[in-house]
Amino acid sequence: MTREGAVLVMAAAAALLLGLAAWGWRRRIRRDSALAAPVGEVPDGASDLARFEALYVATTRHDEPLERLAIRGMGFRSRAGVTVTDAGVALDLTGRPRLFLASDRIAGVDQATVAIDRVVERDGLTRVAWRAADDTIVDTYLRPQSASARALADAIRSTLTPTTGGDA
Repeated sequence: MTREGAVLVMAAAAALLLGLAAWGWRRRIRRDSALAAPVGEVPDGASDLARFEALYVATTRHDEPLERLAIRGMGFRSRAGVTVTDAGVALDLTGRPRLFLASDRIAGVDQATVAIDRVVERDGLTRVAWRAADDTIVDTYLRPQSASARALADAIRSTLTPTTGGDA
């Protein structure tokens, strides 16, 4: 095979792989289209309890940390500001509208070690289980940068009442 032929074969293989990846992601978006990110502001009168800098890792099916969901606005990893209020948790993902998880939508919070392609030290991630609009429970994973995962989980847990959630 000539050099030009080898380049054409490699280019065709790369185009095929990129096409398959795009096709798979579009199918995932279509599959998860019923799930919506909880876009919104913190309710008036809510008090800020704590602020954290974090990395938003992923949102997955509940108790399936390797099954990424393609929820619009939450499909990709990014930096995040996390504000814990007495009414819930606000997530400010880079380049996205503010997301607000009201306390009554939070099913639980705990710590995790693995999510999608992120493996950290034992209990290095904070996992927030919350109910999407159709009451499907999903897990959002955060990697705190300015504090421990335990501190973030404890701050969120402090906003929950026994009827709104506990450990996921």
